[in-house]
Amino acid sequence: MTVLVTGGAGFIGCHLCEVLVARGERVVVLDNLLLGRRAHLAALDGNAAFTFVEGDVNDAPTLDALFAEHRFDAVFHLAANSDIAVSHADPAVDFDATFRTSWSVLDAMRRHGTSRILFASTSAVYGEATGAIREDHGPLLPISHYGAAKLASEAFISSFVGNYGIRAWIARFPNVVGDRSTHGAIHDFARKLAATPDRLQVLGDGSQIKPYLHVDDLVDALLLAWETMDAPVNLFNVGGTTRCSVRRMAEIVVEEAGGTAEIAYAGGDRGWIGDVPSVDYDTTLIRSLGWSPRLDSEGAVRAAARWALHAAGVTA
Repeated sequence: MTVLVTGGAGFIGCHLCEVLVARGERVVVLDNLLLGRRAHLAALDGNAAFTFVEGDVNDAPTLDALFAEHRFDAVFHLAANSDIAVSHADPAVDFDATFRTSWSVLDAMRRHGTSRILFASTSAVYGEATGAIREDHGPLLPISHYGAAKLASEAFISSFVGNYGIRAWIARFPNVVGDRSTHGAIHDFARKLAATPDRLQVLGDGSQIKPYLHVDDLVDALLLAWETMDAPVNLFNVGGTTRCSVRRMAEIVVEEAGGTAEIAYAGGDRGWIGDVPSVDYDTTLIRSLGWSPRLDSEGAVRAAARWALHAAGVTA
């Protein structure tokens, strides 16, 4: 295949690109580098099967030129805002970076005859649903602009499938952790400890609890679903089979940093407006295809903490 990966210089995208190239695909990345890092793709520099283009997915001439030149077989659409707290202050961030990027990609696919899309969605579309959430949960009532923009993107993907013969894979996943991360609690904890080694300030009361998935396990799940699911719209949850609290996450990060910092909690049941304090996830569908994560939530958190602390210059 020749594939376009939007947001391919981001945390998840760079890992996906490396695996796609290793599998023999030709990969073109389009990324504006607002959240992604060109250095994330250094391992692919000089590879004839890889092309990097710095540009905005919402820039129609750039997108049209790429589709015309490469005649993509598929799009892996990962470009989005990933900072829920930022979009609380400015909702236009998610309208432009999370929803409009999806519209731009879909319309380019329609005009250029590209027939397959894998979309990185989110557990945030479920809002504050309780219990082990299945793909058929409803109604979907997101509480963040990010979740709303992802849900609107899903809806347009479905309508483009119905109208233009496109096939889609929609992956809903919660917290993903691992090396080359650029945001998230572990990333923030590591940088806080670099600044104040004796104290770690944590948003919320630490009771927030969610499944955490290592990025390598996520990429495995995405590509397995891509290869084995064959409906017009293939919607699936991906997540860890266990959960980890923010309190335990903070403890793990402190342990990996040497175990001397005091942990202080700001209080409240969530870290920011739009944060969902408790997420439980049903991954029966993706596991029925033979996938299971190699790392449980605590294992994924610990591996990510080691990388983040090293990147922040914190040594035990």
